[in-house]
Amino acid sequence: MQTSIIISGFGGQGALFAGQLLAYAGMEHGYHVTWIPSYGPEMRGGTANCTVIISDEPIGAPLVNYPDIAVALNLPSFEKYQPLVKPGGLFVVNSSMVTAVAERQDIDVVYVPANEIAEQQGTVKMTNMATLGALLAKRPILSLEAVQETLRGHLPASKAKLLQANFRVLELGYAAATQPKVAQQSSI
Repeated sequence: MQTSIIISGFGGQGALFAGQLLAYAGMEHGYHVTWIPSYGPEMRGGTANCTVIISDEPIGAPLVNYPDIAVALNLPSFEKYQPLVKPGGLFVVNSSMVTAVAERQDIDVVYVPANEIAEQQGTVKMTNMATLGALLAKRPILSLEAVQETLRGHLPASKAKLLQANFRVLELGYAAATQPKVAQQSSI
């Protein structure tokens, strides 16, 4: 089993942290992992993405052109990564920021109102956890509990008061991905 994942959004949306969390969780549960961050020169508001590979065998190369899974936290990420997801792959879309509808029929697409889920639990800064929960619901490469356990050990001390809220956002994102699909409206 080898799964490649790209998580992308604006700087400040937590794309890099979500990928790092997956990598740590994979490593802590005996998998081989890679994590490669990429971001623009802006601290917040610029582009940020990361590539994660989780495998039960050594990883030959950490670069990914066509991921098994992509997470789009914003519209530019949606537009960039929709065509690149491998056929049969998963595309997780933050429907709070993306009103466009995926055109591809050969991938599994899940729309998650990640901003709303995060805001209801205290802060929009947990948007990444909602999409991560949805990813784990559709592709259980790691258990939700494994990621929560890793989050407990890797959440910065300055955000420790948000640990339980992060757990809840992960769970709500997971639940949102398992609910029957709701018709998406196109922005056209």
